[in-house]
Amino acid sequence: MTARLRAHQYGKAETRVVRIVRDTPRHEIRDLNVSTALRGDFAAAYLDGDQSAVLPTDTQKNTAFAYAKEHGVASPERFATLLARHFVDDVAPVSGARVDVDEHAWVRVLVDRAEHDHTWVRSGQEVRTASVTVDADGTWVVAGLRDLTVLKSTGSEFRGFLQDAYTTLPETTDRVLATSLLAQWRYAGTELDFDATYATVRSTLLSTFATQHSLALQQTLWEMGRAVLDAVPEVVEIRFAAPNKHHLLADLSPFGLDNPGEVFFAADRPYGLIEAVVVRDGAPDAGSAWTRSVGAP
Repeated sequence: MTARLRAHQYGKAETRVVRIVRDTPRHEIRDLNVSTALRGDFAAAYLDGDQSAVLPTDTQKNTAFAYAKEHGVASPERFATLLARHFVDDVAPVSGARVDVDEHAWVRVLVDRAEHDHTWVRSGQEVRTASVTVDADGTWVVAGLRDLTVLKSTGSEFRGFLQDAYTTLPETTDRVLATSLLAQWRYAGTELDFDATYATVRSTLLSTFATQHSLALQQTLWEMGRAVLDAVPEVVEIRFAAPNKHHLLADLSPFGLDNPGEVFFAADRPYGLIEAVVVRDGAPDAGSAWTRSVGAP
């Protein structure tokens, strides 16, 4: 049998890094989940067990902790960029690095209606994400969020769709629209105020979802993407994956009760999965740059 090693990379997955800033009585917290992946000519490690070019994954973990102390965490994107550039610039066998960072949000506990200086509670399931790739061709920053669960109780319809012999779905001009949004957007540069741009993108996504009358979740994603490109010039492309979290009207007629759009059954599966990519007009195609940033080897 003839075989060859087609592609490879290795790294440390899901290093939990919690950085607390204690410089003043009002502490700050950044809670990160950091994954690193190094690329280069590491074939000998696979084919011959030769580790001479391999930077241990434990060292990658330690580097994440050390950088959190030495450089702080200005934003997930900035922290990922610093790590990725270190591995490429300072570790000779490494020709490319991808660093993925998820940030878990905390909100301050209120005591006597005032924010406490050093006590927080975890904020929901939403996770902020960043993926930075550095190699000989440049640096790519992809920011995003996942598990942003949103629901609107009206202002959404779904009708005029194709029907065949197996179609049972009734048309509707007023329905509950809900999704758990995954969004990733690619920046044109690397020297940005990432916290500010993230906040702008997130608020734009939410306000558009809320105010745009929806003819379908597909249309809503398109309008959300257009709104982000209009609001943030640094964003050149945004990608969505949005499961349609169906809310089905509960049949209360056996109990002699009317149900004018008030009680629903939240069905978790199966679900429609709507995906879209919205690109700024005239922007160069991401090609392999996007692929590298989001993690394909």
